[in-house]
Parts: sequence; structure tokens; C-alpha cells
Amino acid sequence: MLMESKESNESIFCESESDILTRVMVCPPAFMKIEEAINETQKHFLDENIDQEKAMEQHKKFIQTLHYYGADVIQLPPIKRFPEQVFTRDIGFTIGDTVYVSHMGTEMRSGEEMVLVDWLNEMGINHDKIDTHAIEGGDVIIDGSTIWVGISQRTTIEAIAELQQKLPTHDVIAVPFDSQYLHLDCLFNVISSTEALIYLKAFSKETIEQFASHYSLIEVNEDEQFTMGPNVLSLGDKNVLSLPVNIELNERLRKAGYHVIELDISEIIKSGGSFRCCSLPIKRA
Repeated sequence: MLMESKESNESIFCESESDILTRVMVCPPAFMKIEEAINETQKHFLDENIDQEKAMEQHKKFIQTLHYYGADVIQLPPIKRFPEQVFTRDIGFTIGDTVYVSHMGTEMRSGEEMVLVDWLNEMGINHDKIDTHAIEGGDVIIDGSTIWVGISQRTTIEAIAELQQKLPTHDVIAVPFDSQYLHLDCLFNVISSTEALIYLKAFSKETIEQFASHYSLIEVNEDEQFTMGPNVLSLGDKNVLSLPVNIELNERLRKAGYHVIELDISEIIKSGGSFRCCSLPIKRA
């Protein structure tokens, strides 16, 4: 059974990646494991795989931290046939007062989004399904009327075009990147209206220049990209959740005026996602 929120059913709204996070959806990694390596991180940890008990304990601390910083946390029910369900970011994304339901890009994850739809229907929340194959929320980064969407193994230019049709007052910008990486948010992440994290090697010169025309870019090095450096989660008021292993990035964030909340979810990142991947914002204020 879905865990109900303490907020009103209509309480949804997002127009950025950095406003105060007040309502967010997660899913405990109860059945998390690497069944087939679908990204470079998983290939590295395929033999070692994932300690589910440790992952669950780390995720519990993640939820506690979200609560501490004022977020109402909705927990979707983990289902055994969905080992990647912890990464709730991919199943949908909230823009304005609508939750857009993803069209999953791989058979292994197809069906996860219907758990989200069940909750949205139960709570009477406005939502819209992307029909075109395929788009996942890890490729969708929101900054007011600008929506950056990565062209990836999981998100097609055709689905991006459908999203633009659904959002005629927004500028939906397709972002190509190196195809060895899974989602845009593993490489690029907007953390304020003026700043973004980036792993430069994944993008063309033209794309970097396009980003630089919008933001001051904080670089992530190669080692810290591998440990999901760009995939921080902004909680608002310049509070940012980041992995303690990403020492250089965290220092750069602090120098830029951010309060870095270091939390270890090292077991979860073995599957190729970190704090942003593990959270689906429903409301930012």
C-alpha cells in the first residue's frame, strides 16, 4: 500500500531544481540488485553487486535527512520485479502543476511508472503521460521556462518534441552528450538560477558554450563523475546533498557558498545513481 502524504492532494508545483524541496517521492531499495549491467558504474560493480541490507539502511538515513530539512516524503512500495525502483527520478517529472509520467526507455524498467500513476490517481493529482518512446526523468532538468532534456539511451528526440508540444510556453532544449553515459543528470545539474555542475568531457564545445551562456559552470573531475558527483540534490536555500567521497567537488561547492550535507549512499550508487536519481520532487516552494 502507498504511504500517504501529510500534505493536501493538490499540493504539487515545481519550476526549478533548487527551490526549497517540500514534497518528494522515493522508493526503498528493498529488491535492489544489478541483474544486467546497463551503465559503466554497474559494469564495475557487477561481480560485487549490492548489499541490500546496507542499501536499505543508507536509504533510511537519506529519508531522515529529507525530513530534517522539511520535506514531506512519499514512499512508493518496492516491487520485487523492479530492481531499479529506488531511482524514482526516472519515472516522472513535475513541471508547474503537472506531473509528467515518463515512457521508460528499457524493458527492465517498464511498468515502474504505473506505480506512480496509481498514486497520482489515488490522490487526484494532475498528470500527463508522455506517449512517445522514450523519455526518463534523469534526462530532464528544469530551470523556470527553460527545460534541458538529454538525448540519451533512454530519451529520444521524438519524445522531447512531444514534451515541447505539451509545454508551448517553455523552451525545451535537446542536449546531446556522450552515449556511454546513461542520463543527463549524471553529467550536468542546475543547482541555482546562475550555477550548474558539469562534467565537461561528455559534451561538445557548442553544448558547453550553450550552458555557459546561462550559468557559471562548476566542473566535476573524471573520478568524481564516476562516483556520481554531478548528481547532487538541492534542498533549497543553497543546501545540497552530496556524497562524502566527492571531496574536490564538495570543496568547490562550499567555496561557492553552498552548505554541503555529506551523506553516504555508496551502496546505492553502485547501480549508477545518487541523490537526484533517488528523488522525484513533487513540490518546491
